[in-house]
Amino acid sequence: MQRSRLALAAAGLLVLAGVTIVATTSVASFGNRWSEQQRQQIASLLLDRLPAPPADASNRYADSPQAARLGEALFNDRRLSSNGKVACATCHIAGKQFQDGTPLGQGVGQTNRRTMPISGTAYAPFLFWDGRKDSQWSQALGPLESAVEHGSDRTALARQVVGIYGAQYKQVFGSLPELANLPDHAAPEGTIEAKAAWSAMREGDRDTVNRVFSNIGKAMAAFERTIMPRETRFDLYAREIASGQSPDGILDKNEIEGLAIFIGKGNCVNCHNGPLLTDNHFHNTGVPAVKGLPEDTGRALGAKQVRQDVFNCLGPYSDARPEECGELNFMRGEGEDLLRAYKPPSLRNVTQRPPYMHAGQFASIDAVLSHYNRAPDAKTGHSELRPLGLEGREIAALKAFLGALTEE
Repeated sequence: MQRSRLALAAAGLLVLAGVTIVATTSVASFGNRWSEQQRQQIASLLLDRLPAPPADASNRYADSPQAARLGEALFNDRRLSSNGKVACATCHIAGKQFQDGTPLGQGVGQTNRRTMPISGTAYAPFLFWDGRKDSQWSQALGPLESAVEHGSDRTALARQVVGIYGAQYKQVFGSLPELANLPDHAAPEGTIEAKAAWSAMREGDRDTVNRVFSNIGKAMAAFERTIMPRETRFDLYAREIASGQSPDGILDKNEIEGLAIFIGKGNCVNCHNGPLLTDNHFHNTGVPAVKGLPEDTGRALGAKQVRQDVFNCLGPYSDARPEECGELNFMRGEGEDLLRAYKPPSLRNVTQRPPYMHAGQFASIDAVLSHYNRAPDAKTGHSELRPLGLEGREIAALKAFLGALTEE
């Protein structure tokens, strides 16, 4: 798993090696006159270049079809929430690219961040906007106990899943645990009552609940692992470029000009590179905070949280050996550049899912492009942006190209 993901990151860095040279290339090199370097860079963004999902050593059930079927059922089950009205699919809507199109996620309450799309997250070494989880299965557990998302607790969830899905659970994970004598509600975090009940439980019972809870996440991850991006008009164009052809009629002149800006003057590939059009790293781009929301330090806090998480790759519920947890072992845990740094989501289908940024700060793609073109200073931390100096026609062309990243 680790080598595959790190190889993807390295490939992204190789893409960036030509950015400064490409940025000086004349607009006259469009269409049939792409340079060899530009052709290689365009080809590197092609969905065909995406390898098979890397193995997840922390989840031995990641590629189990039975686990995926169970995970899909759990993903769509509203009963696994405190009010019986919220499922993972409530915010991750299949018909909306597994996100919800709202500035802030809405579960049993309102969250403080935008719902991220799920497609292609099997390739991400860290999950959530701040990377506070290091696997799909660990990520799936967080919303279940969040007071504003599912609003449940792990003991209640363990009892529900074993009670409702006992046969499927047994097929995937083996014998069913004995949970009948446990409290109805207990967890290390949550209500005062739930925390007190958790503290009163025997250590072995707490471990049993945690084991079932982690298996819930592992089943969901097996399903989410199957959610992948589909081909776009850009991919059709890039495939022709990669094969040395001169594509005609796939992208129009405006979209082709936008592509040249994307890999050149716009510096978009600094963060949005590789077949998924994201580097899965964390960046402060000067996005303003939303008035009324709690302070959000982004990766600065997320890096600490992932290391402390009992469900991380190095934890007792992971199936990985310590040496297989490369991302977690070698991740940067501190530094000024982590302050208000967030993970850039994939740009695939980007024009179809406003609003934008981690708390829906920008209502339209036009507002996003204006922000990146102006590159205002960050109010907190240090922004990586520099003014681009794009003219109105260039911004329009870049927007047109982003539209070509929509799945057919």
